[in-house]
Amino acid sequence: MKAIKLTLLAATCLFSSAAIAAPEIYNIDNTHSFANWSLRHVVSKASGTFTDITGVINVDSANLANSSVDAKINMLSVNSGYAKRDAHIKEKDYLDVASFAEMRFVSTKIEAKTATEGVMTGNFTLRGVTKQISFPFKVLGFGVDPWGGQRSGFEAHTSIKASDYGFGWGLKPNAAVGDDIEITLLIEGVKPAPEKAKK
Repeated sequence: MKAIKLTLLAATCLFSSAAIAAPEIYNIDNTHSFANWSLRHVVSKASGTFTDITGVINVDSANLANSSVDAKINMLSVNSGYAKRDAHIKEKDYLDVASFAEMRFVSTKIEAKTATEGVMTGNFTLRGVTKQISFPFKVLGFGVDPWGGQRSGFEAHTSIKASDYGFGWGLKPNAAVGDDIEITLLIEGVKPAPEKAKK
């Protein structure tokens, strides 16, 4: 009898631990998330952001390796701070948003370095080309917002070559715009509100 009780107790602890460690779902808040970019322009740098980011983050705060990300960026949301330049960037010579209006990242592996930092690997699709990329990220925190919702914050840095995705502007002789693009991701997630109990 004692052995049975110990077995039941161990099983209860095991299932309780699994429940506690289950990843939590956060939807990316596109009003507080940004994909900032910069690249060479002649002898200086130009910078801007994409402001329309959507997707889902599954976070296991007890073990980041169990987390995952599926995020999309609306190319039409590019903002360099100058409307005329933004219109030019969207044209066929550059982003060609009429043909490719979205870029996407889907994680395939997360390697935890500490409780709040790690390296994320996944498939990144831009202009119809998908490549595997890896980049470091940091968990900025978890907390309650002024409206009672649960939020999470993340920061990541990476760089890509535009030519890897079929953009040729940086490969031209004496090109005014560089091929290397530096990216900083500032992502805020909000936990979905629980469904109201059915009457």
